[in-house]
Amino acid sequence: MRILLVEDDSILGSSLKKALEKHAYGVDWMRDGASGLEATEHSDFAAVILDINLPRLSGIEVLKAVRRKGNAVPILLLTALDNVRRKVEGLDEGADDYLVKPFDLDELLARLRALIRRRDGRTEILLRSGDIELDPSAMVARKGNIQVHTTAKEFHLLKLLMERSGRYVTKNDIEYALYDAYSGVESNAIEVTIYNLRKKLGTDFIKSIRGIGYMIER
Repeated sequence: MRILLVEDDSILGSSLKKALEKHAYGVDWMRDGASGLEATEHSDFAAVILDINLPRLSGIEVLKAVRRKGNAVPILLLTALDNVRRKVEGLDEGADDYLVKPFDLDELLARLRALIRRRDGRTEILLRSGDIELDPSAMVARKGNIQVHTTAKEFHLLKLLMERSGRYVTKNDIEYALYDAYSGVESNAIEVTIYNLRKKLGTDFIKSIRGIGYMIER
């Protein structure tokens, strides 16, 4: 699941990128408004985290341009200004939510998950295949009635496969969904994650065909 982060503060931006990647989001980080706007025109994102105070184009200008183009991607505004007028302006221009700096990382992650669920028209939908159940909002996997402990990367790969159950998902699709476009992916990273999931869920749960991809049956 890919997120666009538009933040010019190098310390905050780096910290957010690492935190989001730790939770298995792919992150494209842009450091000015013009680059952020251009990114929205060339890639599809699950959500955008957009600082209001940016060089070249302000966050509000980026927001207006994105909405004028008919792009309904969920946008979470970040602002250091605890100012009602700026918040209202952002919401009136089509922002979906906002956070005032400094903010709690867990709150940002929760709001991000809520925006993505609303975008997909989902509430608290559970994913099921055989005796495996996935609760995306709580990031919990169960086999029967027993919770299966997974890493964030394992969970999101499992979620991707279960959302597309009955269809093969290519390695390229997995890399695009789970990894940063600007960082290298170790050649065997996906295979290792699949191997670990099979150990936890059963060797036959995830099917594979060399050169095609991976699938979980309906």
